[in-house]
Amino acid sequence: MTRHETAALAARRPLCRVRPEWVDHYGHMNLAYYLVAFDLATDELWPALRLGEAFRARGLGTFAVESWQGYVREVLLDAPLAVESQVLAFDSKRLLVGHRLYHAEEGWLSAENEVLFLCVDLGTRRVGAWPEDVLAAFAAAKVEAAPKRLSLRRG
Repeated sequence: MTRHETAALAARRPLCRVRPEWVDHYGHMNLAYYLVAFDLATDELWPALRLGEAFRARGLGTFAVESWQGYVREVLLDAPLAVESQVLAFDSKRLLVGHRLYHAEEGWLSAENEVLFLCVDLGTRRVGAWPEDVLAAFAAAKVEAAPKRLSLRRG
């Protein structure tokens, strides 16, 4: 992955608009749908990290095992959303990704998300090691930013 491709991972990219079914009785996006938006951001990130469809074709998958969301400012119906995604940490079996959700036109931060993923052998449904080419993609994309809530440490 080139330096430009790595920078592009962290650059804001258009994601979606707040849909009517995502808005709750307070008139803003319901907390559950922030996680939906972050999951959409993950799907967009995967190809750059050699994950997603091509990874599944190898009999491997990514399972989320822990997630943290921080809400900063509400977004309303039809608000355009943009996202920044970053590889915060990884090891032989785990990947920690961070997302930041922004109002795409006004530029302010709406919410943050960290997700811890495991590499899973889909045939056995057991945790396994990331392939070397995937680890290389993680290394090329990793940023120096520290996670806010999650970590690879145990305990």
